Amino acid sequence: MRRASFSQVMVVAAGWFALRLFALNLQAAEPSYFREVRPVLQRQCQGCHQPNLKSSNLDLSSYEGLVAGGKHGPGLSFLVKYVAGEMKPQMPLGQPPLPAEQIEALRAWVAAGGKDDTPAGARETVSLDKPVVYTQPPVLTAIAFSPDGKTLAVSGNREILIHTLDGSTPPMRLAGLSERILSLAFSKDGSLLAAAGGTPARFGELQLWDLPAGKLRHSLMLTGDTVFGVSIAPDAKLVAVGCTDNTVRIVDAASGQEVHRMGAHENWVLGTVFGADGKRIVSVGRDRAAKLTNAASGGFLENVNLLRGELAAIARHPSKEIVVIGGDERIPYVYLMDRPKVMKIADDTTLVRKLDRQNGPITSLAWSPDGRRIAVAGAAPEVNVYDADTGARVAVCKGHTAGIYTVTFSPDSGVVAAAGFDGMVRLYDAATGELKKAFVPVPLEKPATEGRGSK
Repeated sequence: MRRASFSQVMVVAAGWFALRLFALNLQAAEPSYFREVRPVLQRQCQGCHQPNLKSSNLDLSSYEGLVAGGKHGPGLSFLVKYVAGEMKPQMPLGQPPLPAEQIEALRAWVAAGGKDDTPAGARETVSLDKPVVYTQPPVLTAIAFSPDGKTLAVSGNREILIHTLDGSTPPMRLAGLSERILSLAFSKDGSLLAAAGGTPARFGELQLWDLPAGKLRHSLMLTGDTVFGVSIAPDAKLVAVGCTDNTVRIVDAASGQEVHRMGAHENWVLGTVFGADGKRIVSVGRDRAAKLTNAASGGFLENVNLLRGELAAIARHPSKEIVVIGGDERIPYVYLMDRPKVMKIADDTTLVRKLDRQNGPITSLAWSPDGRRIAVAGAAPEVNVYDADTGARVAVCKGHTAGIYTVTFSPDSGVVAAAGFDGMVRLYDAATGELKKAFVPVPLEKPATEGRGSK
């Protein structure tokens, strides 16, 4: 039997690859729920149609919810009609219509049968009656004390946990859509909890919670990626977040409507704070700038700092127009929000002082409510506490085994709370740095394989 030549083998292989590529192209050309429809629903629709906010009794956080539909019937029968304006009101409600290409993608998918092609490993469900199950502590990225000092909000996986500090009751669990909550802020009266986060490369979400009722007021999908650095105005009327599209978004807390989109930054915005009277905002980000903006008009005013390294964190004095900023350069800088002299090129006249260089990049800053201390946390497994008036270090809070992503003071300024990569919340005496309490903020269950023994 004559053996095939190398060239004949290559011809056959090339033909096989061509057929395979043709088949893959045909497959890719088929309308896809997972690749084309689900991203549109997540970005444009799930803010109102999810387990927490089932407008028209419709949940679009899963394929099953879409098929089941709501008060108008099965979702596949009216999805395209509402987004295309063929039925009123046009969706998404109160927002610009979907781009024509997205509407056509939805129309093509429905016309092809509306099949679910989600890979088994990529299926996600959000259920209020089935809390997240933890077999190990999650990375903790946000914590915040309630104004009365009785509870501590902690980020989890797809949820926020509200802990009573005396441990008298199990934590309240506020489930949501975002995989990660990256920042938390309470209003002064404690009735509003704002949470910023999202799911990377899919959507950025701002959640506004009615804490006394434990209910979600608004879920706002602001960008196609996670959002950062949430802050609430002193009168609780406005909420600000930083975004990966280089903007700062200001939202009306009551209506949930976006009122300003400020584009003065040239890179991701990672932190925001309102001024003491709520009329201005200072925001920081990867473009190295601390930018001062008019909160009422959205107009950019000026940079308050001299540009150095990328910035990741900001905190404001509780009653004065002074901020502390920090990031990759590892040095916390304290700046006035108002310039004492006429600005010059490369001017740094707003600088009050700089604190010690840290042992790693800075990820979080906090100013104590009494104005006396500044806490600095970051990649190093420690929190340094400084006298805000002199810049002297007064305490070092140790015990973490890895980097720290979030730090805050208790309302009475006596406690520093910190959390990060090792999944533990630690409470320290703010004056001495002594560890007072440490706990895992999520309920842990043993993995299914434990306790079965080995063969």
